[in-house]
Amino acid sequence: MVFRFGGGETCSGRVELSRVYDIFVVGGGINGCGIARDAAGRGYAVGLAEMNDLGSGTSSWSTKLIHGGLRYLEHYEFRLVREALIEREVLLKMAPHIIWPMRFVLPHHKGMRPAWLLRLGLFLYDHLGGRKILPGTRVLDLKTDPAGRPLKNEFAKAFEYSDCWVNDARLVVLNAMDAKARGADIFTRTKLVSARRSGDGWDIELQADGSKATRQVRAKLIVNAGGPWVDDILRESIGQNKAGNVRLVQGSHIVVRRKFEHPKAYFFQNSDERIFFAIPYEQDYTLIGTTDQDFEGDPSDVNISDAEIAYLCDGASQYFSEPVTRDDIVWTFSGVRPLYDDGASKAQEATRDYVLRADGGAEAKVINVFGGKITTYRRLAESVLRKVEDAIGAKGRAWTRESVLPGGEFGVEGFAPLLAEIRSRYPFLQPGQSERLVRGYGFKCREILGSARSVEDLGEDFGHGLTEAEVRYQMKYEFARAAEDVVWRRSKLGIRFSREQLDRLKAFMDENRQLQNLAAE
Repeated sequence: MVFRFGGGETCSGRVELSRVYDIFVVGGGINGCGIARDAAGRGYAVGLAEMNDLGSGTSSWSTKLIHGGLRYLEHYEFRLVREALIEREVLLKMAPHIIWPMRFVLPHHKGMRPAWLLRLGLFLYDHLGGRKILPGTRVLDLKTDPAGRPLKNEFAKAFEYSDCWVNDARLVVLNAMDAKARGADIFTRTKLVSARRSGDGWDIELQADGSKATRQVRAKLIVNAGGPWVDDILRESIGQNKAGNVRLVQGSHIVVRRKFEHPKAYFFQNSDERIFFAIPYEQDYTLIGTTDQDFEGDPSDVNISDAEIAYLCDGASQYFSEPVTRDDIVWTFSGVRPLYDDGASKAQEATRDYVLRADGGAEAKVINVFGGKITTYRRLAESVLRKVEDAIGAKGRAWTRESVLPGGEFGVEGFAPLLAEIRSRYPFLQPGQSERLVRGYGFKCREILGSARSVEDLGEDFGHGLTEAEVRYQMKYEFARAAEDVVWRRSKLGIRFSREQLDRLKAFMDENRQLQNLAAE
């Protein structure tokens, strides 16, 4: 069996990799890719293996928010909230194309938390993180403000505050792209078969998807960022048979036809003291979620339950004047969050903070990552690198705080001018198409559009403005290997695609496999 493995030579059977890594990261979610990027930027030799597509697990099934976590204040997680609030603006400046400010409307529900408590919580939320860019909280009269129109008449008052929206899967991909640009080897659809201590390092065996051949690599240190599979990696690949550190919590969302016209989101309280959001999604839809319930089973096979659908429909119907029913649902998605098992009695009370643990004593170490959230992934990576320095020595300094992810070099205030430039330079694009390209790729959309003077110059349109030029770019630079990678993670257009359109996209990608080899080099 022959396969092409990352940047290595075409090989058959078991071979040695010429490069010895300082750090080998297992897991291509936001934490793994963030760690790989930070480490590569400091000068470490870095490899990363992801058994599926980048961001295909927890990282792409989120509520799509960069936020401080207002509700965590009730659980006295002040350090976590402060760190997340600071990171909110750091990440906004780092990736202003895929992260942008959003205002959230929190209606006062007379039967739930009192207004003074909401006001106090939002006062802390405004001031804990040294907010400089985002506007602060204000009070809304729902009888006169447009945000009140979709709601029932009983809601007269609301608080409006700031957080940010994020294209979660693209955040993962951009971190991986930048890690690769700084020298990291990114191996997608490659599974860790085993890792065994050997002297002062690790002998690691990897296997590419669809191949019986394996490859041996060496590393001084392993970072286990496997998300929901972190304990499985410890048990099955590293040999710690009793590993049991994570609490798997299922979060599910429903997507319905757009419930309101304005660009703000809603933060709703439920009668069980949990909260959920209703957020504008992909122009024509409203995203409602999330749930919180303990999960047992295979994290790669998780689906929304009837009880969760009823919970979200009933909760939203308490607020919207037009009820949300099962018939309104156009799509659902579910993910499993790997929270650190701190013994909390309820899933919604389990800490969202991350826990890092270095195992190995004087032997070769493995650094395990438990928990975490998208908003604090960069800080988590910095914390991991401190443990790396303790284990194998320091190289470069921390650098990511003032960095920019690929395509985001235009700054927080630069989106509108860039969009205007793209629309002027490529007038043949539909307005929604040009905005989606700038939102997804920032400056990099120029590489996709190139010297095109007509829509025909971009090649085949697979549907909804997804052109051959864009797919080629994703395959060549963004590690996209399957149609699902393109429509559900790189572009978020899957909700609109028909089966026939998806089949045509698959056929095109099969015909152009050589582009994936370029991405691996």
